[in-house]
Amino acid sequence: MSLSNVLSARVGLVLCLALAGCDQLSRVGRAPDISPARATSEHNAMMTYGLPLVEVTAPVTPPLDSASLWTGDRGSLLGDRRAVQRGDILTVVIEIDDSAEISNSTSRSRSGAESLALPQLLGIPQRLAPELPEGASFENAVSVTSSSSADGDGSVRRNERLELRVAATILDVMPNGVLSISGSQEVRVNNELRELLVSGFVRPEDITRQNEITYDKIASARISYGGRGDISDVQQPRYGQQAVDAMLPF
Repeated sequence: MSLSNVLSARVGLVLCLALAGCDQLSRVGRAPDISPARATSEHNAMMTYGLPLVEVTAPVTPPLDSASLWTGDRGSLLGDRRAVQRGDILTVVIEIDDSAEISNSTSRSRSGAESLALPQLLGIPQRLAPELPEGASFENAVSVTSSSSADGDGSVRRNERLELRVAATILDVMPNGVLSISGSQEVRVNNELRELLVSGFVRPEDITRQNEITYDKIASARISYGGRGDISDVQQPRYGQQAVDAMLPF
């Protein structure tokens, strides 16, 4: 490789690293931006409230008489106010307390020995012995021994605990009545932004009278809890270190 090619490659690498760091440089001295609430799929669902793809309406029970306070309307005092249609809001309760422990142990050993000698074979070894190099003999023609052993131990131990509550919006009503939900929550403290995302599919009958649903009743649940900001940037390795770690074969 010529000197000009080497210099070009180095300049290209420097430019790539510089461009990769531009995003961080643009955030120097200011807090991370909060996502606008009006640019989300939840906002779009609320804008089309009352227009689900599949009409899901609770039966309206007529008053028992003209003096009765009971009505089946959702807005009444005793009405069912659970989320049932596009644009409705419900609360997702996330209480994860999982632990897992796996331990494996293996042991293997093997040994073998082979020996071959020709002290007497119709006198042939004796006749051929003078022709052999110095030190060679048919007394112990072949002798091979081998042994191997392997031991392995492995263990995995994980403990996860997470307690969160987030409001989610019904984005769509599936043809079978299952509700597609999505929720997001962002909290910024100083220059650190905490972000919580949740999405999945729920059955209307799994929603409680308090208009809540637990995470273990959400099908295809996707829960993300993280953040971005000064602390998260410090915890991440630099772009140069990540590039070197990806290229090094050892």
